[in-house]
Amino acid sequence: MAGLECRAAAARALSDVVVRGRSLSTVMPTWQAQVSAKDRALLQALVYGVLRWHGRLDAVVSQLLRRPFKHKDRDVHALLMVGVYQLHYLRVPDHAAVSATVNAVRSLGKPWAKSLCNAVLRSFQRDSDKLLAVADGEESARYAHPRWLLKELKRAYPDHWQRIVQANNEQPAMTLRVNRRHRSQQGYLAQLAACEIAARPTPFSDVGATLERAVDVAMLPGFDEGLVSVQDGAAQLAAPLLDLKAGQRVLDACAAPGGKTAHLLESEPALDYLLAIDGDGKRVERLRETLARLNLAADVKTGDAAAPSSWWDGKPFDRILLDAPCSATGVIRRHPDIKLLRRPSDIEALVTLQQRILAALWPLLAVGGKLLYVTCSVLPQENYRQLQHFLARHGDAREQRIDAPWGVASEVGRQILPGASNMDGFYYACICKH
Repeated sequence: MAGLECRAAAARALSDVVVRGRSLSTVMPTWQAQVSAKDRALLQALVYGVLRWHGRLDAVVSQLLRRPFKHKDRDVHALLMVGVYQLHYLRVPDHAAVSATVNAVRSLGKPWAKSLCNAVLRSFQRDSDKLLAVADGEESARYAHPRWLLKELKRAYPDHWQRIVQANNEQPAMTLRVNRRHRSQQGYLAQLAACEIAARPTPFSDVGATLERAVDVAMLPGFDEGLVSVQDGAAQLAAPLLDLKAGQRVLDACAAPGGKTAHLLESEPALDYLLAIDGDGKRVERLRETLARLNLAADVKTGDAAAPSSWWDGKPFDRILLDAPCSATGVIRRHPDIKLLRRPSDIEALVTLQQRILAALWPLLAVGGKLLYVTCSVLPQENYRQLQHFLARHGDAREQRIDAPWGVASEVGRQILPGASNMDGFYYACICKH
């Protein structure tokens, strides 16, 4: 199937996410492998763009159909959204967008839909202002966010929710973390400049480089040799907050795919021991690959963070990094499928899991040690309320306030909102044992 038409591949990928409930990170490699190399960037732009604006595009396309498609033909509905997305959001000439999208129905094996597809896209060209105005009458379509999430954001951030949803719908910058064992931040920025890749220092990070335009990692100088990794600026804040010292024992819980694990090892080469665990075996393999590319070593195990008896050797840790399982509502701009796949019921289950993991890991921390709790969520129940609950139940725990120029102070910890200083939405809280 190599050489599949790009827009047809986009429709199939979208159907995998929207109809079959599969994650974008799972389906994209499959469909990228089935289009020509020159079309892969366009495929990614189409799939990510349609998912970012799915609620609005779906509302527009639905107006143009007499009746919904049968389940087996939902890929045609997805293709129509691809067409409308090109016409409204991309700089693709209208005639090219229409003809290429109409012709893509043959690659889907549904030539009967060619005239329908042509009629729908021509109607959108003619009546786009009216169709968009009708769609925008529904708030969830206008902001391209599910109703439940808009409600949560309004409740938590009454003065900032519109800024958050706007950031969620924007394409994020590509940010790198320079491996300080081999290069300085300025040294690597100079290397990028020599390769004519425009970049600037990442705010609040002494190892970050933010690219003016995303590139394939194969174009990054020294990527295969471990000089640099892709990591958002907000995620780069974890290692400095742990205040690592030579000779310490460190646990990185829920560590895969290994970006923060690697940053810890790059930051303090003289750690006595670093254990990285994750409960997903496939993700653990990615963690191992990450460390291997960077020529870093850690003790890597597959294990449940909420059940330490299966992997802990009984010796306390001086530092624990808990990058807790969460709703990922702070990284929607990188993972727009979250808006379609996440459900309100997921939040309660995640909060319960976070409580279990926190309670299980706390006994593993040495007196005088520090636990850094991290999520890529913006929901208070996963963040400061979770830590308030924890502190109330553990008399030997106290918060170490984070005094930083980034984010905003919460009742406990510090919250970064999506898009602030071009960072993802992250939450950090430092808890010490006394």
